[in-house]
Amino acid sequence: MELNVKAYQAAGRHDWQMGHARGADPVLPRQQPRPRRGMMGDTAAAKAIAGPQAIYEAFLAEGRFMIQRSRETGEYVFYPKVMAPSGAVDLDWVEASGGGTVYAITVNRKREGSYNVALINLDEGPRMMATVVGVETLPIGARVRARIEAGENPRVVFEPEEK
Repeated sequence: MELNVKAYQAAGRHDWQMGHARGADPVLPRQQPRPRRGMMGDTAAAKAIAGPQAIYEAFLAEGRFMIQRSRETGEYVFYPKVMAPSGAVDLDWVEASGGGTVYAITVNRKREGSYNVALINLDEGPRMMATVVGVETLPIGARVRARIEAGENPRVVFEPEEK
């Protein structure tokens, strides 16, 4: 979505105030309704009209764990974005290898049961937050393998690799 820069400037706002104007709503162009799950007929249609998050979710619904990669720099990107941290905008979707190592992990305990939240360094380079299923905790540096957990909102979870 592009901001209407001229409208901001005409209203006396500077570029640094875009989206952060005090006391007034920003002047934005008319927005198309955001596609919701179930409104996208197939992944090709989703890719044509959707942003990176919707495309990522469509791939997960197909059972595919995809991340972005810059054609020019070779840099891998996760969480889905329109621009890599280096500034590259030529991002393609590529299949993730699924391998990674535990960077950090914590266990959340509730009366209903406990679950872990882990930061996983993917083999491609990016770090992502996920759950490691089947165990309460793992040592830092342990190897894990990704899989898609199906459901209404599919997600990437990790399992410990066998030694």
